[in-house]
Amino acid sequence: MNSIVFTHTFRFIILALLQVLVLSHINFLGYINPYLYILFILLYPLKNNRVIFILVSFLLGLTIDTFLDSGGVHAAASVTIAFIRPFILKFSFGAVYDHQTMKFGNVEFGSKLTYIAILTLIHHFILFSLEFFNFYKIILILQNTLFSSIFTIILCLLTTIIFSRRN
Repeated sequence: MNSIVFTHTFRFIILALLQVLVLSHINFLGYINPYLYILFILLYPLKNNRVIFILVSFLLGLTIDTFLDSGGVHAAASVTIAFIRPFILKFSFGAVYDHQTMKFGNVEFGSKLTYIAILTLIHHFILFSLEFFNFYKIILILQNTLFSSIFTIILCLLTTIIFSRRN
């Protein structure tokens, strides 16, 4: 039990520090940033308490907001994807998720890509919608959502592939 808590605490801290210190300063082409910290929410164990999971997701988003001075948009987007995660898991993985026998390293690539892509797109759309908070900037919101999502999805997939092979 203590090793599991240590692993998740370590992942939380590393992803938050990586996001705040490195990834948030990329600004590729002036507006594209990867948000790799959502990988913590995506890879959080299935069988853990859902209330604690949503609370930890809120704390992760709040940590990012605190360091980036972004006013709660990361916390709102993180809580949203943490809340809808079971529905997206069921949609992406089907019967494997229903029987609670799923391990992210053992699922097929297409299902993993679908899961990561849907949650990333939802996270980024909420994030940029709240950041701009103006209906007249919908094109800019969609543009930032699409391009930042592509960058984030690629980084999430590469990270999961690299660290699953090591194990």
